[in-house]
Amino acid sequence: MMIPKHQAPSRRVHGNFTFFLHRVGFLLIMVLALGYASAQALQVTHFENANTYHLTLGWNLLSANLELDAASKARLRDRGTLALHESSHAYTVSGDLAVSQACWIFCEEEETLTLYGDHPEYFDFFANLQPGWNFTGPLTDKVLSDDGIIAWKWDGKRFCQTDTLLAGHGYWIYLLDGCTRPPAEDTYLVVDLSAGAYADSYSVSYLSAPPDGGWPDEYKYTKLVLRKIPAGTFTMGSPGGELGRWDNETQHEVTITKDFYAGVFEITQKQWSLVMGNWPSYFKHIYYCASRPVERVSYNDIRGSDAGAGWPANNAVADDSFQGRLRAKTGLDFDLPTSAQWEYACRADTITALNSGLNLTAAEEACRNMNIVGRYYWNSELEQPDWDAKTSSGTNRVGSYKPNLWGLYDMHGNVYEWCLDWVYKYPTEAVTDPTGNVDGESRVVRGGSWENYARECRSAYYNIAKPSERYRFLGFRIVAPVQ
Repeated sequence: MMIPKHQAPSRRVHGNFTFFLHRVGFLLIMVLALGYASAQALQVTHFENANTYHLTLGWNLLSANLELDAASKARLRDRGTLALHESSHAYTVSGDLAVSQACWIFCEEEETLTLYGDHPEYFDFFANLQPGWNFTGPLTDKVLSDDGIIAWKWDGKRFCQTDTLLAGHGYWIYLLDGCTRPPAEDTYLVVDLSAGAYADSYSVSYLSAPPDGGWPDEYKYTKLVLRKIPAGTFTMGSPGGELGRWDNETQHEVTITKDFYAGVFEITQKQWSLVMGNWPSYFKHIYYCASRPVERVSYNDIRGSDAGAGWPANNAVADDSFQGRLRAKTGLDFDLPTSAQWEYACRADTITALNSGLNLTAAEEACRNMNIVGRYYWNSELEQPDWDAKTSSGTNRVGSYKPNLWGLYDMHGNVYEWCLDWVYKYPTEAVTDPTGNVDGESRVVRGGSWENYARECRSAYYNIAKPSERYRFLGFRIVAPVQ
C-alpha cells in the first residue's frame, strides 16, 4: 500500500520476545525503585486540534494522534519524554513524535498536558503496523478482532493484554508474520451527492467494508461508492484458445503502478441527475430508471469536448462536464479509467473469459456462465425494448448480478463503459501504465451491453466509439487516484 508523505511508519522493533521483556523489566524496575507505581490509568480528552492528557503519578504511556506543532514537540522534549529511537531501538529523550508514535512520560504528581496539532488527512493505523513489535497508538479508538495482532497496555502499574485500543494511548503491539490485517480504513471511497446539482460541495468519506447486508439502495441513488484497487501486474488480452476471442486481443503483460479507486457500480441515472441536473437516458420507466445505469451519454458529456479532449497529453476536463463538476465539488481527481485499468479491475486476478473464474459455454447463443455475471442479449426478454420497458428487458438495475472478487458489479454487460484511451493496437511486449494512442478518432469502450452476445462481454473484449456518440447501450463508471 502506498503511504502519503505525511504518514510515518509506526516505530517497529525487530527482535524477539526477550527484547520486549528487557524493556518492560527496565521500566518496572524504575517504577518499583522510585516507589511511584500508580493504580490509575492515563485519561485523554480530545477537542478539535488539541489533546489533553491527564497524567497520573508514575509512568504514563501515550501516543501522538495529531501532527504536532513545533511548540508541542518542544514541550514534550523539555518534559523529558522518552521515545523509541528508530535506528538504535533505545529510549531517548525526544519530542519529535510522528503520528501514532508512542512515548513514556514520568510524573512525580498528577498533572495535565495539552498538545496541539493537525489531524492527518488520512492515516490507516493497521496498514502502518509492521511484522514484529510496534511501539505505537491509534488515532481513533480501535477494537482488535484478529488473532494475529496482540496488544499490551500499561495500566499504571503493569502491562496487561487488551483488545481495545484507545486514541492517544500508547501500546506495545505484536503483529505476526503472515497475519491478515483488518481491511484498510480507506478500502471504499464514498461521495454523498444528496445535496444535488446546485450544491457547492459534496462530502467525501471512507469505509473499511460494505455495510452489513451489502450495499443499500442509497449507494445506487444518492451516494457514489468506489473500491480501492491495488497496483499490480496482469496479462491483458485473451489466449488463442478462448471461446469468442477476436484477433485484436493480443496478450501482453501490463503493470499498473499505482493503487486507484474504481466504481463499485456503473453510474446510475439518479446519480447523473444529482450531478448534472438532467435525465438523458433512453430507459425511463418511472419505477426503475433511477437505479438503472445512465446511458446515451457521450465521452464529451462526461469529460468535455474541448478541454476534456486532451487525453493522454493531459487529464483536464471541462468545468461543466460530469467529471468537471464532480472534481470541483469534492477536490478529488475523478476520471474515466484507462482501458488497462478497466480490464485489470474487471479481471480481479482472474485469467478466464469472465471475472467469475469461468469461461463461456457459448459465444453467440445463450451462455449459462454469462447469465450469472451480467445482463446481455440472451437474458434480456425483448430484442428491441421500448423506453418504458421494465428491467426484464434492456438495462437492469445496477448490482443485480454476481460481483467480481473485488466487489465490482456489472463489468460484463448491462452497458458498455467509456474508457480514456484512443483505440490502439496491442503490443506484444510488456508495458507499464499504458494510455493508448496519442490521438485518433475513436475512444475505447469496454464490457459489452444488454444488446450483445456473451463474446462481446468478455473481460478481454473491447469496442470503439467516437467521443460525440450517444447510445442506449453505452454508459460509464468512474475511477480516482488514491491520494
